[in-house]
Amino acid sequence: MNFLTQIDNLALIALLLVSGAALFLPTLSTLISGKGLSPTEATIWINRRKAHVLDLRTEEAFKEGHLPGARLANAANLEGAIEALKLDRKRPLVLVCNTGTQARKVITQVQKLGFSEVGVLEGGVQAWKSAALPLVK
Repeated sequence: MNFLTQIDNLALIALLLVSGAALFLPTLSTLISGKGLSPTEATIWINRRKAHVLDLRTEEAFKEGHLPGARLANAANLEGAIEALKLDRKRPLVLVCNTGTQARKVITQVQKLGFSEVGVLEGGVQAWKSAALPLVK
């Protein structure tokens, strides 16, 4: 008998395709809309994956305390700030603001600039502080 004509095998093939799609969809959505990162995940991206960190807050807020290795970028002129910083677009990028809202708004703009992997610190610097992680002044 032919393998594909048996009903049990068709059911298994369908199950395989559905489960494969279910495993792939989160990856696809991350590539399209950026990834929300907990403070722990952001730390892993920064330390192990050598991710760039862009802080989108005001200069005053940045001076009060920012993530280690973060660079200040004006959200209004994001393209110019990224060009001036000469960031490697092959490395992951973590966007940081006060609560995560402003960073979510600029994900597509950053992806259009050539960054394939972009994450947003969910909860922003407030979540970072709540997790008792250090800020640099």
